[in-house]
Amino acid sequence: MKKCSSCSNQAIYFRINEGRYYCKRCFSKNIENRVKTTIRRFKMIEDGDKIAVGLSGGKDSSNTLYILKKIFEKNPKIEIVAITIDEGIKGYRDKTLKGCIDFCKHLGVEHHIVSFQQSLHTTIDKIAKELKEGSMCGPCGIFRRYLLNQKARELNANKIAVGHNLDDEAQSILMNVMKGDLLRLARFGGVPKVVDHKKFIPRIKPLLMIPEKESALYAMINGIPAYFDECPYANFNALRMETRDFLNKLEDRSPGIKYSIVKSGEKIASSIKHDFAGKEINVCERCEEPSSEKICRTCKTIEKYVYNSSYKSFKSRDKS
Repeated sequence: MKKCSSCSNQAIYFRINEGRYYCKRCFSKNIENRVKTTIRRFKMIEDGDKIAVGLSGGKDSSNTLYILKKIFEKNPKIEIVAITIDEGIKGYRDKTLKGCIDFCKHLGVEHHIVSFQQSLHTTIDKIAKELKEGSMCGPCGIFRRYLLNQKARELNANKIAVGHNLDDEAQSILMNVMKGDLLRLARFGGVPKVVDHKKFIPRIKPLLMIPEKESALYAMINGIPAYFDECPYANFNALRMETRDFLNKLEDRSPGIKYSIVKSGEKIASSIKHDFAGKEINVCERCEEPSSEKICRTCKTIEKYVYNSSYKSFKSRDKS
């Protein structure tokens, strides 16, 4: 029976790249301290901030809400709210919604639900039924980000916290290098942005330095409800899955490689960010949300998947 490297309690986890054992209490404290360090290092949160946490019901977003609430609970100058996007996936999202509602009530966090049906007059179920083939992940992701930003702004939040973990970031860095996507590389970091726009709410990533398996363990030992079932429309990006498997194999052979990749990504971003500075972000001609093009991706996606040539704009439909 192994003992915790910091105390005499029974160990439940061995972090191989450190060579240290952790008991439940010390492990949880270590994860929370890492999040605190990441927040300070990237200057993610300051007094006066209102943080909107994108809560999906999965382990990472639930951990993000739980840890932020725990860290700033006694700070009256920091406000935390949660936003859950309801894509309209029967048998999946309706289950996670209940968990999100109960979790927020337990934490005493203000919770808002934004539905595709109410905001976009469609659901992923409806789109999938009409298309009958093709991946729903693309349009779903575009709509989710759009509505999350819109609702956060409506709530006067000035930051959106997302649950991206170390594995997510390491995968994204390698994928962007392979695809030569310098703009996405430039946006890497705890506060991933290159240019500002008054309608765009900056995102922050408090779990940036937390490995996925440690995030899962933290949720388990702290009794944090997390929904692990896979979305019925999940059609995983082949490149991301191959990158994930490749990184996991590397991590097994060289523990700590994911941390090294993320730190390298940070250095690359700082060296090329100036190449994109000054680039203007305009507003979409149809919905007046931030966009680098005349028509934003959301409006183009709505037109393609839902309204086709009869589509005009969110504003004109709402007035009709």
